[in-house]
Amino acid sequence: MDDAARRLAEARAWRDRDLAVLWHPCTQMKEHPDTLPLVPIRRGRGAWLEGVDGRRYLDAVSSWWTNLFGHGEPRIAAAIAAQAGELEHVIFAGFSHEPGLKLAEALLAAAPRQPDRPPLARVFYADNGSAAIEVALKMSFHAHRNAGDTRRSRFIALTNGYHGETIGALSLADIPLYRRVYAPLLLEPLFAPSPDAYEAEPGESAEACAHRRADELAAIFAAHPGEISALVVEPLVQCAGGMRMHHPAYLRRARELCDAHGVHLIADEIAVGFGRTGTLFACEQAGIAPDFLCLSKGLTGGFLPMSAVLTTAAVYEAFLDDSRERAFLHSHSYTGNPLGCAAALASLGIFAEDDVLAGNARRAARMAELAAPLRDHPNVAEVRQTGMILAIELVADRPTRAPFAASRRAGLRAYRHAIERGVVLRPLGDILYWMPPYCVGEEELQHLADVTTTAIAAACAD
Repeated sequence: MDDAARRLAEARAWRDRDLAVLWHPCTQMKEHPDTLPLVPIRRGRGAWLEGVDGRRYLDAVSSWWTNLFGHGEPRIAAAIAAQAGELEHVIFAGFSHEPGLKLAEALLAAAPRQPDRPPLARVFYADNGSAAIEVALKMSFHAHRNAGDTRRSRFIALTNGYHGETIGALSLADIPLYRRVYAPLLLEPLFAPSPDAYEAEPGESAEACAHRRADELAAIFAAHPGEISALVVEPLVQCAGGMRMHHPAYLRRARELCDAHGVHLIADEIAVGFGRTGTLFACEQAGIAPDFLCLSKGLTGGFLPMSAVLTTAAVYEAFLDDSRERAFLHSHSYTGNPLGCAAALASLGIFAEDDVLAGNARRAARMAELAAPLRDHPNVAEVRQTGMILAIELVADRPTRAPFAASRRAGLRAYRHAIERGVVLRPLGDILYWMPPYCVGEEELQHLADVTTTAIAAACAD
């Protein structure tokens, strides 16, 4: 048996073992192994993943939007290794350590600022993005309660939004695929119409659409005086909702409305933070600072699960009291894990060392050039982009934007075509998107564009 045959046999054996014991996320497992072939991965380097069978795959989605600088980034790997030799973990209740302290200081120094507002001043660590949202929701509600404002028990979220899979976070989702089955278990938020520019009226600009939707948000605030604890938004891009994008004017109006009504603003930058939108944090493009900033995914450069919630001194001080009931007793066993903190510190250091944001601006411009020809495709309703996030909306009929029949599974067709040609192009329904690591080069971007073009043709062919 030659080497290639041996690797193929090993990959087949791996798939069989996997499907005998594992349950994969966000997957209808019945589709394995035929409709959605499983891809066993041995290693990752840069923008590429290497399969057990020896094939290479361009990671165009940054492994669910987590990987910033490429797989195996040596500076982050070295930081984790060095920290593992000193302290791998310690309880964070009553104890502290240097990586946790230094990371908090670095995050607060880098956080969005607003001239007329006190800065974000405290950091609470958790394990993942959903947990960060849970922390922010509980902190907001509890802070109001500690201040004597016991009526504020409701939250506003945006239609088409997504904030995670735990019960509180999922309650804020307006995507039926994720929410519908669990609806009896969920909180009942107020849903404000998304400022999604794709839904703009004929002739309406993205900015005008944002203002119109902000007016509708204002009406919700007015109809529920004193009831709302916080407004939760994904700044600039609703990622899981199809990479739908909105003008920063909406965030400015949302900040003003929250201030006027005594409501906290929770910015979910779990997916859009750390340079994805062109600035370190998306809120910067609106010139606003939230009351809570939720971070995860790229926080550790994609190496380890970790999240952080940044909040204000006012929120923190609302919990200071001799009563234990007024304390914030939320906890996770791995809160402030030193390995995660070390990875995050190394990741933040790379932004300055490599002038990442300037490099991303050049990459984003090249992505726009490469995607431009797709705008004229008869089955592409829109190509939209915010920084290093680019989305391509596939439809059955361009003039009416009528979607493909669900049974066609156009997005899955595109995915299968791309994976066979060495590109991970995991769709959101029938929306294809590019969110590559920041190390992606010219040849890799050209390969991504070429494969995307043929994948669209394969998905839309009769």
